[in-house]
Amino acid sequence: MADIHELLAVLNLRGGLSDEEAAELRWHLGPGDKPGTLRIVPEFPVVVADEYGEPVVEDRPMPVLGRHGEAWKVDGVLVAELLHPEETRDGSWALTVRQEIHPDDFDRTGELLDWLAGKADGRHRSGDGAVRLGWIRYYESDRFEPLMVRDGKVLWP
Repeated sequence: MADIHELLAVLNLRGGLSDEEAAELRWHLGPGDKPGTLRIVPEFPVVVADEYGEPVVEDRPMPVLGRHGEAWKVDGVLVAELLHPEETRDGSWALTVRQEIHPDDFDRTGELLDWLAGKADGRHRSGDGAVRLGWIRYYESDRFEPLMVRDGKVLWP
C-alpha cells in the first residue's frame, strides 16, 4: 500500500518575481538549473549513514515539484509548468502543477506552497485570509479536498 497524494495547484502569481525567485521556482518545477543559493526552500536535510555506519544529516537539495512524465499511482501525467507574464493574457505568472507527493514530503512541499501563497494573485485569496492554491486527494479517493494555506501553514488533509 502506498501513501501517495495527488496535488494539483493552478494559480496566477503577481508579476513581481525577481530574477532569482523565478530561477529558483523554475528549478523547483524541474526544467531550470539549480541556483547557487536557495532561498524559497533553503534546506533539504537527509539522514544518511557515514563511513562508520553512524547517522549524519546532509543537505541534499532536490526540486520539490519537478517530476515529469507518467504518474506512478494517480494515472495520467505529472507536470509542472510556469509561464512568464509576457506569455499570459493578464500579465501575471501562470503556474500549473500536478504531482504525486508522500506525507513525508509535506513539510518541504509546504515551504514552497506557503511561499507561492504569498505571491498568489488576489483572486486566490478568500475573506478569511486563506489562499486557495488548488486541490489534493489521497490516490485511492475520488474526492478532492481544497489545497489552502492559512497563516503560513498548508492545511493538509
